[in-house]
Amino acid sequence: MNSIATKTYHVHFNDNAYNELNAYLKTNNFSQIFILVDTNTHEHCLSKFMAQLETALKIEIIEIEAGESHKTIDTCVGVWNALSELGADRKSIMLNLGGGVVTDLGGFVACTFKRGIKYINIPTSLLAMVDASVGGKTGVDLGALKNQVGVISSGDMVLIDTSYLDTLPQNEMKSGLAEMLKHGLIRNKDYFKRLTNLSTLTLADLDTLIYESVEIKKTVVTNDPLEHNERKHLNFGHTLGHAIESYFLSHEDKEALLHGEAIAIGMILECFISSEILGFPKSDLEQITKAMNAIYKPVNIASHDIDYIIDLLKYDKKNEHGNINFVLLESFGNPKIDCVVANELIKRSFAYYSSFHI
Repeated sequence: MNSIATKTYHVHFNDNAYNELNAYLKTNNFSQIFILVDTNTHEHCLSKFMAQLETALKIEIIEIEAGESHKTIDTCVGVWNALSELGADRKSIMLNLGGGVVTDLGGFVACTFKRGIKYINIPTSLLAMVDASVGGKTGVDLGALKNQVGVISSGDMVLIDTSYLDTLPQNEMKSGLAEMLKHGLIRNKDYFKRLTNLSTLTLADLDTLIYESVEIKKTVVTNDPLEHNERKHLNFGHTLGHAIESYFLSHEDKEALLHGEAIAIGMILECFISSEILGFPKSDLEQITKAMNAIYKPVNIASHDIDYIIDLLKYDKKNEHGNINFVLLESFGNPKIDCVVANELIKRSFAYYSSFHI
């Protein structure tokens, strides 16, 4: 599987990823290596990764707690302190081995420690492979509000070894699949349809689909690295999806949703809104809703929850000049940015979603 080149780094796959990493470590004058893991990847992935390393450099392991609730500045402070106490300098390198929390937070820590040290992402979840680790977005949440603090700064490479997916539970795989489905909606109807035929997929098919997803994101990010225009397409489903995720994360009486579970709901809602505002075909709306509901469990969103969720929209990072800006679809592969949506229509979209789960 060929590497994917961006303007500033490469994404390498499977066995070739370790060849590239070891060559990179040999040809750069690093002082030591820091590997950031969470409690899950420490247990399930670290020994496999360490067995692939060929280096005489000193290696230190830094562990954080697993889960979105730990993607915070407080966790960053702990990692910064660990780096300092372990003697990290500007010639140190961080290897972020984990899912989206580890790659987002680890990248941010590396970009800000001593005003920036080198880092490499090794995503171990499907979500991180196709989304979080690619494109240079780093950062942390502010309380339950998603990705409020961070910088855009790419690592030196991304290494994707799909064998790490063997360690994931089914719900985590489905969480990553949501971002791949999004790529199909904003770019390629055929790709979306292939993703929804899960019963026919082989492991080789999955490798190919992951590769295609990375290609889609790479193309968008290359065209608009700082998210002034086209890169906003990648936020389809995320305006409402992030608000739903934040709401469920911050309320103890609610069962927290995985990122992809919330984004799947957001995509259904925003497809409905697209059909009402932009004339997105009703037949496609029905096809998408049916496909999403076949993959993701129904989530009860009570009527009294919706006003709180709508209130959270004001924190969305796409907002400008006080407007809440949505990315909507005119048709498959044809997104439109900076769409303003009335609250009443948002409430109707929730009613549409709930009508399938009564």
